[in-house]
Amino acid sequence: MMVRTYGLALYAFVCFASPAVGDPPTGFRQQVFNGHDLQGWQVLGCRAVADQGKLILQDGDGTVRTDCRYSNFVLELKWRPLRKKGWDSGIYFHCELPPSGQPWPARYQINLAQGHEGNVVGVAAAQSKGLVLPGVWNQFRLTVIGKSATLEINGQPAWQIDALETASGYVALQSEVAGGGQFEFKDIFVTELDHRSMFNGKDLTGWEGAGQPAERCWKVADALLVCTGDKGPWLRSEKQFDDFNLRLEYRLRDGGNSGVYVRVPEDGNHHGRGAGVEVQILDDHAERYRELKPWQYCGSVYKIAAAGPKVGRPAGQWNTMEINCVGQHYQVRHNGITIVDARLEQFPELGERRLQGFLGFQNHSEEVWFRAIRVGPPFPH
Repeated sequence: MMVRTYGLALYAFVCFASPAVGDPPTGFRQQVFNGHDLQGWQVLGCRAVADQGKLILQDGDGTVRTDCRYSNFVLELKWRPLRKKGWDSGIYFHCELPPSGQPWPARYQINLAQGHEGNVVGVAAAQSKGLVLPGVWNQFRLTVIGKSATLEINGQPAWQIDALETASGYVALQSEVAGGGQFEFKDIFVTELDHRSMFNGKDLTGWEGAGQPAERCWKVADALLVCTGDKGPWLRSEKQFDDFNLRLEYRLRDGGNSGVYVRVPEDGNHHGRGAGVEVQILDDHAERYRELKPWQYCGSVYKIAAAGPKVGRPAGQWNTMEINCVGQHYQVRHNGITIVDARLEQFPELGERRLQGFLGFQNHSEEVWFRAIRVGPPFPH
C-alpha cells in the first residue's frame, strides 16, 4: 500500500490483489435474488416471476441474467424442476449475451437436463454422476478463480477444470420450458472475490465528511447509507483510487438528485482541468427534468459524456450502478445496461481530469439511500 501526502493530511492509496485458487473465499457476498421481485436481473426472451422466495422460469426460450458481470466469484443456489421427468434447463457462467437470433449464450453452461445435472456442456472434464437427489431441492456451489472452476453438488465435490477461456461474464439461468419444463431457483448468492465492501451497514467507517462532520447530513439506518438532505458535506472515501470497478445500489425519492464523485481531489472539485468527474444520479422520470441537457441525465459523466439509453427505475425502487475506470476510459452500467462508454478519443476533456483521487457521494440537499457499495479492480474492456 502506498501513502501519498496532500497538504497536511495522509491518505491511503488502494491496491487490488487477485484471489488465489485454494484460498478461503472472502470478498463481497450478496443475495442476488431478493425473493420478491427480479430487481438485479434481466429477463431476455422468456417469462419469469418471483413468488414466495422462488425465481420461477414459467414460459419461453431465453435467459434470466444478472445485472453484473463476474470474474472471480462463488455462486451458490438451489434448484428443482417442476416436471416429473424429462426436465431440462441450465446455469450459465462467464457468459455473454446470446448470439443474434439465438435464445441462449454460447458458453459456459452447467446442464440441468435429467441425467446430466451439473455437467458442463462440451467440457469432458466437468462431469459427475450420482450427486443429484430426485424430487427435492438440490444445491450447487460454483467457484471460479482465474482459469479454474470447481463445482460442489449438495456439499460433495463434483468436478474441477483448469482451462477456462473467458475472463468474465454474466451468470444466467436458462429457460427451455417447452422442451424441459418449468424450473424453480432460490437462495441465490454471489460472492465477488475481487471486491471488498466500502460500507459495513453499521456506521460510517471508511468515510468522512469533506470539511465538516459527516453526521450533519449522513447516517446509517436499517443497514442503509442515508443522505438526509440536511445542510452538510459530501461524503468522501478515506482512501484514494486510480483504476477501479465500483458497484452500488441506490434509491431516490420522486425527482431525486445526487451523484458519485470519481477520482476527485480533497475538496471534491469535479469541474475543469485537474478535477475528478461526477457520475450523475437522477430521477430521469421526473417532469421537472424533462428538458435537461443530455449529459445531465442519470449515469452521465457530468458535462462530458451523455448516458443512453435511460433505464432508471421509478422513484422509490432500487437501481444498480457500476462505474469502471481504466485510465481515461469510463464505463457506466445502469441496471445491467451499458449507458456510457467514454474514451479519450471521443471526449478530449477526459485528458484534463485526474487519474487518481477520492470516491464520494454528493449531498444535493435531498434524501438518498445507498447500499451494497463495493470496489474492486477494473474489469477488462
